[in-house]
Amino acid sequence: QLQLVGSGGGLVQPGGSLRLSCAASGSTLDKYSIGWFRQAPGKEREGVSCISSSGGYAAYTNSVKGRFTISRDNAKNTVYLQMNSLKPEDTAVYYCAAKRLLRLCVLSDEGMDFWGNGTLVTVSS
Repeated sequence: QLQLVGSGGGLVQPGGSLRLSCAASGSTLDKYSIGWFRQAPGKEREGVSCISSSGGYAAYTNSVKGRFTISRDNAKNTVYLQMNSLKPEDTAVYYCAAKRLLRLCVLSDEGMDFWGNGTLVTVSS
């Protein structure tokens, strides 16, 4: 079965950058859309970004538009989230998830088929 491993989190100062990785094993990612989600203490989990199975479509929540970029390398079976100009409000545990979807992706955690482990991103001075 598909397994997802999230990594790349850490402590950064405001304005800094991080790149999160979501590496898959057990199956290939080419038939899955991938979403990145985050959950801050005391808040509900929210969708951050998603990318279609081919990489031809991507979506972002408004708060990260222009700062975050999602990409995928199906040959490496990995999806990335490049996070630039980080703000303290970006602090959260970030999760990647996969959904069997061919053309589009959805910024919703409903119906996700597989979830990876969380990786903590802390943005603080």
